[in-house]
Amino acid sequence: MTNFVVAALYKFAKLPDCQSLQPGLLDFCLSHDIKGTLLLALEGLNGTVAGSREGIDALIALLKSDFRLADLEHKESFADTNPFYRMKVKIKREIVTLGVPGIDPNEMVGTYVAPEDWNALITDPEVVLVDTRNDYEVDIGTFRGALDPHTASFRQFPDYVAKNLDPRKHKKVAMFCTGGIRCEKASAYLMRQGFDEVYHLQGGILKYLETIPQEDSLWQGECFVFDQRVAVRHGLEVGDHGQCHACRHPLSPDEMHAAQYVAGISCPYCHDKLSAEKRAGVIERQKQMALARERGEQHLGKMVEKKKLP
Repeated sequence: MTNFVVAALYKFAKLPDCQSLQPGLLDFCLSHDIKGTLLLALEGLNGTVAGSREGIDALIALLKSDFRLADLEHKESFADTNPFYRMKVKIKREIVTLGVPGIDPNEMVGTYVAPEDWNALITDPEVVLVDTRNDYEVDIGTFRGALDPHTASFRQFPDYVAKNLDPRKHKKVAMFCTGGIRCEKASAYLMRQGFDEVYHLQGGILKYLETIPQEDSLWQGECFVFDQRVAVRHGLEVGDHGQCHACRHPLSPDEMHAAQYVAGISCPYCHDKLSAEKRAGVIERQKQMALARERGEQHLGKMVEKKKLP
């Protein structure tokens, strides 16, 4: 029986009072047994949370009661267990970090394209299709014909644009990301750089996979998600990928059977990149997780973030 609703949501909106919103929002989520992460910034709200049907409905109603978030949209999927360990509400400079001052989708943004219209757009030979996600996300799935910027973080996207895209040559640029937030901000950035026709997938890959039948889909592979499900496929069903708890890279079933894979300690992507100190740390973490399982407890130790290996 599926017991948990997973809600991915974001909204660019001017929130000058974001800091004062934090404690009340955290208390509300804790009181409704909701777990996950919400980010608040002057430019808006972003996050993914999971809880009961009643809890998620109550949170969405609370957020929409703020007139600035009244048209907030969210995407839902479902899980048998809560994919998050704790609830966090954080204050950030940006709800998605591009690192370029003055890029505000509240003021300038590209054209939203509904999932139903996406296939027609990206099969137009004049359209340049760009995946705005990070390299490890692109590795396990993307749209047919999409360019991979090979970025390790969204902060590197402006450099990719400077070196590979030209508003005089690339007249139509379409972009996509997991839930819509990165490509929406990327579209604002491209417009600021002088690109005239800029499009982005409304609701992101998740909405496309939820909406478009597999037989009509131009998506290939699975879509990485930032929770314990690791990846989803068409219909937002949980995919086949696992994840390395040392470097956070998604792993196919074959990669989890590779000689370099040791559960919780290393994988084909990081086995030769771990320092002795880092390896000792992940081994200890794995040991503590095993002890917690023996005690029937949930281990809440912080996972090592991707791309922070020495």
